[in-house]
Amino acid sequence: MARICSLTGKRPVKGSHIWRSGKAKKKGGIGTHVTAITKRRFFPNLQRVKAVLPSGEVRFIRVATSAIKKGLVTKAPKRTWTKANAAK
Repeated sequence: MARICSLTGKRPVKGSHIWRSGKAKKKGGIGTHVTAITKRRFFPNLQRVKAVLPSGEVRFIRVATSAIKKGLVTKAPKRTWTKANAAK
């Protein structure tokens, strides 16, 4: 499953992890030097949320937490019936 937010379209972005060695000049050294740069990915903080879609149906969708905080998601109401009552 793709790591993409269904509302905002946020997806993983490329970046790099920079390895440095040495002591900073401010701390009495001769300065730090970059020894290696490795590629990495930054992933969006996706959560699986039970939401009401615009069509009215209730579904689980993968949404970024920023979309939840903005109020873009209308969460589904908690169910009130129980299995025992439904069987009768």
